[in-house]
Amino acid sequence: MSAKILVAGIGNIFLGDDAFGVEVVKTLSTQPFPEGVRVVDFGIRGFDLTYALLEDWDAVIFVDAVSRGEAPGTIYVIEPDLSTLNADGQPQEMLLEPHGMDPVKVLRLAIAMGGKLTRILLVGCEPEVTDPDGQGYLGLSDAVQNAIEEAGRTVARLVTEIQAGMIEHRPS
Repeated sequence: MSAKILVAGIGNIFLGDDAFGVEVVKTLSTQPFPEGVRVVDFGIRGFDLTYALLEDWDAVIFVDAVSRGEAPGTIYVIEPDLSTLNADGQPQEMLLEPHGMDPVKVLRLAIAMGGKLTRILLVGCEPEVTDPDGQGYLGLSDAVQNAIEEAGRTVARLVTEIQAGMIEHRPS
């Protein structure tokens, strides 16, 4: 039996490079994946992602823009330490925003609702343009647009390695 893996694209298409995750999963949705792999554009729908995380996944791969101070377009693979997510926080700390998504809040809420999160990976991309003037910005910067193909290959490689049991669990 193959591993159940959720690939979740996250981002706001009206905030420039924040749409990275959405664009990557749009590309991935046209490619064949093994049985048990689900590729979904969650955009800013935090409630939908929370409920999806309540399913019994062997691994979840988030795809999102992530600022870590490197050159725009840099691709990261990050495995967060889930033990640092305290689902016993104050209720207001777990509230989801209707027009934005905070993946940490989504994870905390999913845990509080009984989700059994075992393996989370993040394929992230260093953004260049998110919302320069507070008025919204459609489209990806050239650097981030050029990173979509590499990110898609990275997700596909991770899916293959997870399915084959080749990835060691190393929270970062």
